[in-house]
This record gives sequence, structure tokens and C-alpha cells, in this order.
Amino acid sequence: MAERIKTDVCIIGAGSGGLSVAAGAVQMGASVVLLEGHKMGGDCLNYGCVPSKALLHAGKSGMGWAEAHDHVRNTIATIEPHDSVERFEGLGVRVITENGQFISENEVQAGEHVIEARRFVISTGSSPFVPPIPGIENVPYETNETIFEMKEQPEHLLIVGGGPIGMEMAQAHRRLGCEVTVIEGMKALGRDDPEMAAQVLKALRDEGIAIEEDAMAAEVRGKAGEIEVEAKDGRIFKGTHLLMAVGRKPNTDKLNLDAAGIEPTRGGIKVDESLRTTNRKVYAIGDVAGGLQFTHVAGYHAGVIIRSMLFGLPSKQRTDHIPWATYTSPEMAQIGLTEAQAKDAHGNKMEVARFDFAGNDRAIATQQTNGLIKVMIVKGRPVGVSIVGPNAGEMINLWALALANRLKMGQIAAMVAPYPTMAEVSKRAAGAYFSPRLFDNPWVKRIVGLVQKVLP
Repeated sequence: MAERIKTDVCIIGAGSGGLSVAAGAVQMGASVVLLEGHKMGGDCLNYGCVPSKALLHAGKSGMGWAEAHDHVRNTIATIEPHDSVERFEGLGVRVITENGQFISENEVQAGEHVIEARRFVISTGSSPFVPPIPGIENVPYETNETIFEMKEQPEHLLIVGGGPIGMEMAQAHRRLGCEVTVIEGMKALGRDDPEMAAQVLKALRDEGIAIEEDAMAAEVRGKAGEIEVEAKDGRIFKGTHLLMAVGRKPNTDKLNLDAAGIEPTRGGIKVDESLRTTNRKVYAIGDVAGGLQFTHVAGYHAGVIIRSMLFGLPSKQRTDHIPWATYTSPEMAQIGLTEAQAKDAHGNKMEVARFDFAGNDRAIATQQTNGLIKVMIVKGRPVGVSIVGPNAGEMINLWALALANRLKMGQIAAMVAPYPTMAEVSKRAAGAYFSPRLFDNPWVKRIVGLVQKVLP
């Protein structure tokens, strides 16, 4: 006989978004059941953000292969308690370590438990997508879910996919002593501003990483230690190991969405601006909601739905203020519109303020002058910012604050940054926007001249 449980909120998936909802809801007085059939912490802790950044650090720090992978495991182990069953049970959450599937519009079954809830949250995330390339089923390959467990150092790693995951893993493994070839069907880092991406790609090539573009994989063949990827144009790339890094697919297969009247989409689950599905009792957040696939987006989604679920207040998601970063060296960060997107959206009303890191004294002193910031501005407000250079992922935070609160460039220019810091780059970009208005404006000079004549 299945145990029946009634609760205020039932969350399916204990990744970043699900854990944020669970912790917030239970501490505000709601009863919460959390279902997780695999690992607490989800992809981010176990296979994504945490191990990838740890491996990048290991490569940059000069660690050897074994030491690097020990560092990855120790990093995960240090963070694990924060996401653990024990911590959430301590907060008052009922944690059930089973997958959940809908059996009706307001019931989910998880193992021997049937949970009836006022509200459900689907936060099941996504998994690596492996395209049906002929021969792939006969060749051993890695994904982000397996590569951090590799005990053997690859002699030559082939990476299919030139997006952020592929490029981060390329640089990490190159710095750990592997030969690396990236095979990209279109343009590497093709979703980013081309001017910024070009700086990253040059740096990676300078480190000895082969980046082959317009090389759509047509066939994979070979065996462990002897793998070939043939592109549609006939180019053949040979290596010892293969990493597939071509994208993600939503984790919806086990949910039985039809039973709950929830409409899926190609990218996940159909949601409205409030992140509600076609079943108004059910929300979907994070990767499975079909939008931007970042851990911080899942956390942001959690805040959006908590306002609605717990307080009954209107709450809608935005996307214009969501930043993201690629953690190669140099780093690349973006928020809002790229230059091309801003031109398409705003035409001649859009201006671009630029500042090169070579003009920053801290960058000169620390030999980190290869970098650039571009701010896209409409009517005095930033609508997008692109940064490439050291610590770009940290520097984008100021602009995330600005776009989230719709600040004007004058408010950025009014900031006083300590000298010498890399943060001055953002202030100087704001200065680049105002300089022609002040120094190249004949009216300003006339007014100053008149004022000087009448001042005592």
C-alpha cells in the first residue's frame, strides 16, 4: 500500500532551482516535499558549474592530472553538505529519494509514495544531448556527466561542439597536458559577440588548441584510443578520446506530463510569464522551462514562483537582466543585447561606448591588458554589455545591477571606484559615453566661457 502524503508544495528535482524553492518555502511556513531520484545538487554541483570551474582552476594552477581530479572531487565534497538530504531534512523538508511522475492533475507518485499537493514545481533540469551521428553508438565517448571521472589522461581529446562547455573543457585539458581538437559545425562561440569571441579563440589557439570551424560531424568511427570524426566536407580528425558537447536536452521523459495536462515543447515545458505550466497548479523552472540554461537562472526562477505560490502576489520573469559568462582565459561575459542585436532592435537610436583594458592602470601593472568592454546604450540607458578579459564574469555584476534596476549611464559614471582596480574599466566605459557630449559640444564651451567671465 502506497503512503499518501498531503503537502503545500511538492518539488520534483533537487538541483539549484528546486533546492532554492524548498529552502525558501519551508522556512516561510509551507509544508514541502522534495523528490530526487539521482544526486542532490543536480547537474551544477555534480557534473557542471562546480567541477568544470575546479578543473579550469587546476589547469591554470599547473596541477597534474591526478592532482587536478582530486581537486575536483574535493571541491564537490566540500559543497555537498549544503545541498544534502540531511541539511534539507533539518530545515523541515520531507525528502524522498525517488523519481516523481504525475498520475493525475494534482498527484505525483514517487516509489511507494503518492503526494497530493496544492502546488507542484518541476525542476528536473537537463542532460547532455548527443546527436545521432552515424557510428556514434559504436564508439566510446564522454559527456559532461562522465568526463570528470576519467582516470586516464587523454593523449588527444576530440571535442565535438564549440560552445562554452566545449571551449572550457578544451582549455582545461590542454593546460593539463592533453592535445585538444575542437570540432564545430558552425562558428565556435557563435552565440556571443563576434568581436569578443575572436579574442577568446585567438587565446585558445595560441595555447595550442586546434579549433576547426564549419566542420559538421558526419560520421564517427574507431575504438577506444583510436577515434576518428569525419566532417561533411571530408576533413578527418583523429584522437584518442571523444567528448560530446553539442548542447542540452530537457529532462521530461520520466514525468508523465500527459497525466497532469502539462504541455511539453521541443525545449522543455510550456510556461507563461509567471512560469506556470498549462496546469495552473504546476510551475516549471530552470533548464526544463525551456529558456536560458544557467544555474543562476534557476535560482532566479525560484524567487519568482515563491512570491506567487506563497503570497499569491503577481510575479513575472524577466530575461533582459540575466548575465552569463564563459570561464576560459580570457573570460567572456554578456548581459542584455549584443551590439548586433541592439542595432537590429533600436537602429540609429543605439550608441556603443567602448573602453580597452589597455587603458586601465591596474591592467597595465598586472600585465592583463588584453580585454575590451562594450556598452550598448539607448536614450542614456544600457541595454546590453559585452566584456572580454580577465575577471569578466566578476565585472559583469555591476551591469547586472544596472540593467535589473534600469539605471542610467550617469549613475554608473557617478560611481567612485578605488584606484587602481579593474572595476574602473566600467566607469571609464561610462565616461566614454559622456566624453563627446562634454568635450566636443560647442555649446558646453560657450557656456563655460560665459560663466568664467561673470564669476568673481
